[in-house]
Parts: sequence; C-alpha cells; structure tokens
Amino acid sequence: MSSFAFLSDTRFLKAPAGEPAQPYAVGGIAWDGAVTNRPGARMGPRAIREASHMLCDGIHPHFDVSPVGRLTDVGDLTLPNTSLERMREALGAPVAELIRRHHMAWLGGDHSITLPLLRAYRAWLGRPLAVIHFDAHCDTWQDHFGEPSGHGTWVYEAIEQGLAVPECFVQLGIRSAGAREAREYVRDRGGLIYSARELRGLEGPAQLAPVLDAIRRRLAAAGHPPVYLSLDIDCLDPAFAPGTGTPEPGGLTTAQVLSVLEELADLGFVGMDCVEVAPPYDHAELTSHAAASFVWTYLCGRIARDAAAARG
Repeated sequence: MSSFAFLSDTRFLKAPAGEPAQPYAVGGIAWDGAVTNRPGARMGPRAIREASHMLCDGIHPHFDVSPVGRLTDVGDLTLPNTSLERMREALGAPVAELIRRHHMAWLGGDHSITLPLLRAYRAWLGRPLAVIHFDAHCDTWQDHFGEPSGHGTWVYEAIEQGLAVPECFVQLGIRSAGAREAREYVRDRGGLIYSARELRGLEGPAQLAPVLDAIRRRLAAAGHPPVYLSLDIDCLDPAFAPGTGTPEPGGLTTAQVLSVLEELADLGFVGMDCVEVAPPYDHAELTSHAAASFVWTYLCGRIARDAAAARG
C-alpha cells in the first residue's frame, strides 16, 4: 500500500526530496506578494504537488517515459514574505546552484518570480534566452499600478535588461484589456504574438502546425538559442482553470496547451515555470490538475528528448 495514490505526501510525483544526483528537479517558489487582484498563488506549489499524485507511475501516454526515478523535489525555497526586491535577491543564490545541478521545473507563485529566474539562467548560460510565454496578459506594462515592478511587468523588464532575445519571444493566449503599446510590445520588438482569438479552433497538432512552424523558424533564424518556458495558468479559459487570481474569459483549452508542449518538446528548453495557480478560487481542483499535467508533460518531453540524444 505504500504507493496508494491518496497517502499524504508533499512532493511532486512523490519524488524523493533533495537528491543532488537526479537530473531533473521540481522546486517551489511560494510567493504572491506582487499580485494585482486576488492573492493565493503562494499556495500553488502545494496544490500542484498534490494534484501530481494522480499521475500515478507518471508514464506519459505520448512520450512513453516517466520522471519517476529521474526526478527529485527540492521543496519550496525559503523567501521573504513581503518585499518583492528582497524576494528576488533571495532567489539568486539557490536558483543559481539548482539550475547548474538539475533541469528545473519551477512551481509558482505569481509571475513576478520569472524575472529573477531569467536573470539566473542568463548569467549561467552567458547569453539571452528565447522565451515561450503562455498567458492571458502581455505582462509588458512599464509600471505596476504606480510601483516600478510586479507580476505584470516582467516581460518588459526581461527584454529591456537583455535577458531575452526579442525576436525569439513568443506569446500564446494573450487576450486581456490593455493599451496598444503594451499589447503589441513584443511584436514591435520583433517577437511573435498569437492571441487567444487567433488560436480559437486550433487544438490538435495538424491545426496548430502553422504556429509551431513559425516558432521553429524563428528559433532557427536566431541560431537556436536556449529556450525557457513560462506558463501562466490563466492562459487557460476560466472553464479549465478557475483557480487563478486574474481570470480572463475566452482563453485556451487544456488540450491546446498540451498539444503545443508535446509538439515542441524537441526544442532546446533549459527550464520552465508554471505560475499563478491560486487554490482558494479553484473548483474540483481543475486548475492544479491542469498545472500538474503541464509540468509532467514538459518533464517527460525533456526526458524523451535527452534519451533520444543519448542514443545518437
């Protein structure tokens, strides 16, 4: 009975805790001090981990691999509770150590955590990254309701600080209200934007092929920079993910996101985050189960790609 699905556990896929030799790892960043609407995303890492237990042995039906036996859960990083800048400073050293040791999947937390993560990856790799960004919101505002930074400014800051290759910044699912300068910021700097409206009805791999091909061409033209995935759960329509602080009707389906993750699994990803899961507003754990499935699919895609590379 030791593997029974409902025994209490606090680790993703019940992976062993803090094993430095494992190539893949999950880490939590339980921070939501920069939200603009409903708080609660600090509870996201716990909920995503609990939802992951229903993935059982973790064998992915598309990739036919499992993270079990290759994965460790490093727990939640210790952070200040109230200061955004202090939180970002505190992330620096542990993140730098972990990304050199493991291929990391980060569980948020609100979207303000992505900026310090990108800073750490940029410093480690010595070059800016391509970014694939699922979100309802463009996150390109130049201020955070009068404050200089927050969960809605990180894209602007990342591009302005040279953390990301502007031409290789891809946004999927954007649909929130916003001035044109913010909505089109990424496109104006040479990147790609696929709004939720443009993606309506495109669910399977064949239907999404033009989008996937455009992303591949963009990365190839830039010399295949390392790729980072940032997945805000509010990219999904609230019907699929009600448990988030800033829900926006008219979003993506769970199947659409899974199709993109599965089809782009061969890209040179170096890490990912899944953010803005806010369990207090969830229904039937729909949101945390979607997030756990996305993280699991990402990890299995990496494992399958790495295994294929090892075989030559």
